[in-house]
Amino acid sequence: MIASRVNRTLKRPPLAGCGNVRVNDVFHGPLAIALQEIEDRFSARNAEREVTVGLFRVPIPDYSAEGFREAMMNAILHRDYSKQGSVFIQWQADHLLITNPGGFPEGVTLDNLLVHEPKPRNPKLAEIFRRIGLVETTGRGVDKIFMGQITYGRPAPDYSRTDADSVRVVLPGGESSLEFAALIFEQDRNGKSLTLDELLILNALHTERRITTQEAGLLTQKGTNAAKSTLERLVERGLVQGVGEKGGRHYMLSSQVYTRLNESSEYVRAKGYDPIQLEQMVISWLEIHPRITRADVMELCSLSKSQATRLLLSMTKKYPEMQREGVGKGTYYSWKDL
Repeated sequence: MIASRVNRTLKRPPLAGCGNVRVNDVFHGPLAIALQEIEDRFSARNAEREVTVGLFRVPIPDYSAEGFREAMMNAILHRDYSKQGSVFIQWQADHLLITNPGGFPEGVTLDNLLVHEPKPRNPKLAEIFRRIGLVETTGRGVDKIFMGQITYGRPAPDYSRTDADSVRVVLPGGESSLEFAALIFEQDRNGKSLTLDELLILNALHTERRITTQEAGLLTQKGTNAAKSTLERLVERGLVQGVGEKGGRHYMLSSQVYTRLNESSEYVRAKGYDPIQLEQMVISWLEIHPRITRADVMELCSLSKSQATRLLLSMTKKYPEMQREGVGKGTYYSWKDL
């Protein structure tokens, strides 16, 4: 019989915003009983809101029950039992924190957490859990933790506090995007369920507005080629659109998605200006000023240094009137009538 010691605060958050502890429980005894105690207390305090999708009312809990359960099971299965300490579960005002003694199993890092094959630190305990139905045989608990968060319109889990001594996962709480959750539900109801990679990209686009294939490759941990395929699938489904040309191409949520999320104004901000508009802004500047520098273009068009450089160089090739003068930091561009 294996004993487990778990600190847990749970219907209002166990820790108030001012740091006062409302509940502080420590469980001793058979592991299965301790796990059930924790789940019962979690369920009793996990409030729900609703969003209406057509004729359906979709419950949106504060936290995904499945995601929390998998995070808790992972903490029990992968903790280092040779070290002192406890599995620690803390319910803050705006997040859940789950920690366990011992860092990631050998070979698992923050950069391959989503793609590394299952590697339980305690294989016999993992087999017991599988036989009694506490975990499934696929061993993809991490996927469920991520999907549980994103499906309900919340930020992805955060493992960045993990070190060699402890694995720490933060499940962000706070206000969720009900419209984003409704969008995911609609896709599932229409038989077009989204993969974890697709959810990760959509979630990132909803918060960061833009993403490149390289950034998507790092996000999904599967590299640029796989990310490009995922992005193109999302484009075909009308959820994402590409912006810009090769070399400066990025992706953003489609206008249909922004409309569905009731965020049409955000679409305009995310899309920014197209290349023709940017060129016209530069030309309009040169109608008033004798010259323009890269710094001027960066400020005028809200572009990065490399984007401003590409725009100016492309304009010198496209417009004979556009002249590049000076060298190095003294480089500027002028408009000369031919």
